[in-house]
Amino acid sequence: MFSILAIVITLLLLMFFAYRGYSVLILAPIMAILAVFLSGDFLSSIPAYTDVFMSALSGFLLKFFPIFLLGALFGRLMADSGAATAIANTVVKKLGASKAILAVILVCAILTYGGVSLFVVAFAIYPIAKDLFKAADIPKRLIPAAIALGSFTFTMTALPGTPAIQNAIPIPYYNTNVFAAPILGIIGGTIMFIFGWLWLQSRANKANAVGEGYGQHDDEFEGESGAIKNEKASNNDEQNNDAQSNVAQSNLATAAEARDTHHTSFGIAMIPLVLVIGLNALLTYAIFPSMDFSNLQTQYPDLNIAGSLGLWSIIISLIIACVVLILLRIGHWNDLQKTINRGTYDSMLPIFNTGSEVGYGAVIASLAGFLIIRDSILNLSPDNPLISEAVAMTTLAGITGSSSGGLSIALTTLGEDYLRMAVEAGIDPELMHRVAVMAAGGLDTLPHSGAVITLLAICGLTHKQSYLNLAMVTMVIPLIAVVAVIILGTLFGSF
Repeated sequence: MFSILAIVITLLLLMFFAYRGYSVLILAPIMAILAVFLSGDFLSSIPAYTDVFMSALSGFLLKFFPIFLLGALFGRLMADSGAATAIANTVVKKLGASKAILAVILVCAILTYGGVSLFVVAFAIYPIAKDLFKAADIPKRLIPAAIALGSFTFTMTALPGTPAIQNAIPIPYYNTNVFAAPILGIIGGTIMFIFGWLWLQSRANKANAVGEGYGQHDDEFEGESGAIKNEKASNNDEQNNDAQSNVAQSNLATAAEARDTHHTSFGIAMIPLVLVIGLNALLTYAIFPSMDFSNLQTQYPDLNIAGSLGLWSIIISLIIACVVLILLRIGHWNDLQKTINRGTYDSMLPIFNTGSEVGYGAVIASLAGFLIIRDSILNLSPDNPLISEAVAMTTLAGITGSSSGGLSIALTTLGEDYLRMAVEAGIDPELMHRVAVMAAGGLDTLPHSGAVITLLAICGLTHKQSYLNLAMVTMVIPLIAVVAVIILGTLFGSF
């Protein structure tokens, strides 16, 4: 009983202090030690940190550090080369101000699906979205929801091949790849996109009908006060956000300072994005399946080849995309060294934040009370582990305010059980992969989420002004999509 109470108390404290902006790097180990202490095992408090916590954290780094590093670097290269701005300007020009909401959603979707960090996207797209919404006289309070729909939802969790870290985390647990259950992923992503867009458009139409326009706002974003405000917001996110992002350290002022002033064509800007997805698919479905890894298995007997191929595909794709982007812009970089260094540094806090959350989860899993919680979760639907899995993923994502953090904790502690249950029930691990990722993108945007806090700060808006619509497109509709995928997967299997 005390062990369960210790888990609940530390989870609530983790949520509270994360919302207040305290760093997960210090919160997670403190809460892990406190959970062991409150459970009555006083002597094990410190060993739980040095052995259990740190072993889990280092294990997470071992698997996923290259993806965080390369993803952050790629996002910084796209931003500073002017490629992200070129894509945004082209889409906006084609659609026009009359379709401002759709334009913002599509720009964010193209960039994040191509591998650009959602925070790089948010900082880069907000000034464009602001001008579009003002020209169309659409309430500014809808901008965060439009950016979030394009960045935090279907391109992060549903569309097959997305290089988002969330889509990579289940790979070593289910021996899958980022294209797992592609048709169901497309169906789920389409539900999120269409219903999210229709919701925001209906809110804009309703506002127009009652005479509400863009509104009176202080849109001064750059300059000293804006930079300070948004640097603070970004730092808060580094402290408590998932690594939904591979970069959470910059602010708009410094991004504008570093961005290349030379014109980048839309065609050139799209090449690296296409390479990330295209090379990933080529490696996954053509090159790796035709290769003989028997010698490699002999050389590294403990290597899980099946669980590593999906990660290798992402790593190789991102490396090539980064190199190509650098070469395409040779002679046009303001300061390539600075861009590379900033991209590298941008990966540090996100991966250590998520790794710390994984360490906390490992300590919690070692407590006696967790066995009761685990059995309760696993028995939610004994005949259909998809339901239990979805509940576990979205609940932990909501508690941590982090899709990748919740996903990592759940799979670290329950991944083997879910794989076993899936095999026993005849469920394709690819379907388990897709449901896990989509469910983690459900409650991850509760009010204390670092992603939400930072996005609202970027836009200069409050929870009261914008959170209801943001929650609708990032929580309610994505969870409806998860239910739809579970039903279709249960009836027809993975496809």
